[in-house]
Amino acid sequence: MVTGRASSSSSSSRPRFFRFLPPPSIPAYVLSLFLFSIIVFFFSQTQISEVSQKPFFSDDPPLLYLQDVEDQLWDSSFSHGLQPCVQPTRKYEAPQAWDRYLTVRSNGGLNQMRTGICDMVAVARIMNATLVIPQLDKKSFWQDTSTFSDIFDEQHFIATLQGDVRVVSQLPKELESAPRARKHFQSWSGVNYYVEMAQLWQDYQVLHVPKSDSRLANNNLPIDIQRLRCRALYQALIFSSPIESLGKRLIERLKSNGKYIALHLRYEKDMLSFTGCTYGLNDTEAEELRTMRENTNHWKLKDINSTEQRTGGYCPLTPKEMGIFLRALGYPPSTCIYVAAGDIYGGEKYLSDLKSHFPNLLFKDTLATKEELEKFASHATQTAALDYMISVESDVFVPSYTGNMARAVEGHRRFLGHRKTINPDRKGLVQLFDKIDKGDLHEGPMLSSLVTQMHKSRQGAPRKRYGSLPGLRGRDRLRTEESFYENPYPECICRSKGHGKRQ
Repeated sequence: MVTGRASSSSSSSRPRFFRFLPPPSIPAYVLSLFLFSIIVFFFSQTQISEVSQKPFFSDDPPLLYLQDVEDQLWDSSFSHGLQPCVQPTRKYEAPQAWDRYLTVRSNGGLNQMRTGICDMVAVARIMNATLVIPQLDKKSFWQDTSTFSDIFDEQHFIATLQGDVRVVSQLPKELESAPRARKHFQSWSGVNYYVEMAQLWQDYQVLHVPKSDSRLANNNLPIDIQRLRCRALYQALIFSSPIESLGKRLIERLKSNGKYIALHLRYEKDMLSFTGCTYGLNDTEAEELRTMRENTNHWKLKDINSTEQRTGGYCPLTPKEMGIFLRALGYPPSTCIYVAAGDIYGGEKYLSDLKSHFPNLLFKDTLATKEELEKFASHATQTAALDYMISVESDVFVPSYTGNMARAVEGHRRFLGHRKTINPDRKGLVQLFDKIDKGDLHEGPMLSSLVTQMHKSRQGAPRKRYGSLPGLRGRDRLRTEESFYENPYPECICRSKGHGKRQ
């Protein structure tokens, strides 16, 4: 009885139209299941296709992800509201007309001479002297006969500095045969030292300085002296019209094809010989470099352990290593790379290793016509000026070694808004390259992750100049300070008005 009532109740509660539907057949079930499976299959394929186009662990659309990668490769570090700041303070006084003359012989290559000249501008100001246009080094490795006006705009230099230092093209005729003091100023000296040296004016009217490089301290100088150095380097000491004109044309040609890297590949005979770096060279090449070092009188260190140099990170990276490095950072093989350098040691033999990673290499002689370069032939210092201009204006600058050119370009790029400059961690990279040689590591995602992480904080972001290494004293302490011209912050770079404090 109970069962009957329950059945009756269930039947009466069922919707009326169910009473007239025939029971479904087995073929109908099979057909429904088949249709449902097809729908699920197409839906799943659509989802898989969408996921496969996205990077792992990212909800961004593919185009936005690719844009992020592009930004990471090319965008400069944010300047945090910092800008060039070279105007004198209110305490700065106009120069006086002193009948004292400072003659200078600027030693070294292009950038060693440039920074040395600017040091001498500041020294002339401190010593209340008239600066005679410096003589340039004609005895260095390049044997360049260029004069000051061949490389720099002499009249612009004189006119721009007239509110700071009196500069003349040559000594007055009545002083050409006058006795003069010859003085090797101490390296990295401060204001007090040069005030003391001013006593020489009591006995001489002309003071000759045989060397100009690194004559001023990097730190602890009055801010007006530091800003004067920046005005001299970045505003007064511009290149001559022929160099400026061709340099700008070459930059336009490079930029017309998109973004480019300027690679200062310091794999040149003089640098390899000076540093004693022979990794990857054959015995004949290594002996040639040793002989050159032995016969160069002013290179004091003769016996150098090449393996220790490389392990310590004191060697320029090879063309092959630079190719591996830039690919590991994420730059595609199609990247345009301008090689800012002189003759690469070994030529195509070693350049081919870089070309295997980046076929789109450009040099001065492939970017400029033969006629355009003809006037600069046999003048390595003038062609180095072209490299300098192209490097300063590049989208990314990468030096294979920290020399005078690399430091000067980095400082200029910092001054202009902290443009992206990647400084390879040579010591750390050599460890990775050695693992690759042993087969313990391969080019690919793992290497890319290690290299990228290693260089996160080595891309030109704003920071104050490094001081000396701890535990050192005297000249050794000063020698380890970061060059003022490599990073003129904070004296020549300051915060723009209205910008809040950096977080």
